[in-house]
Amino acid sequence: MILSISGVILLGVVVFIYFRKDGLKASHAVVAMLFGFYLSSTAVAPSIKAGGESLAGLLGGLKF
Repeated sequence: MILSISGVILLGVVVFIYFRKDGLKASHAVVAMLFGFYLSSTAVAPSIKAGGESLAGLLGGLKF
C-alpha cells in the first residue's frame, strides 16, 4: 500500500510537470496511463469513479 501511494504521488507530480512544461506528448501519455493504473489500485479509486459518474450524469442532463 505504501509503495503504491508513493508511486501515485510520484507519477502525479511527473504528469503535472509534463502538462505545465510542454503539453502532453506520447511519452508523457505513457506516464499518465501508468498514473491512472496505479491510482485505480488505491483506496481513493471508488471516490474518483463516483465523482466521474456524477459529473457524467450532470453533463448528460444538460439541455441546450
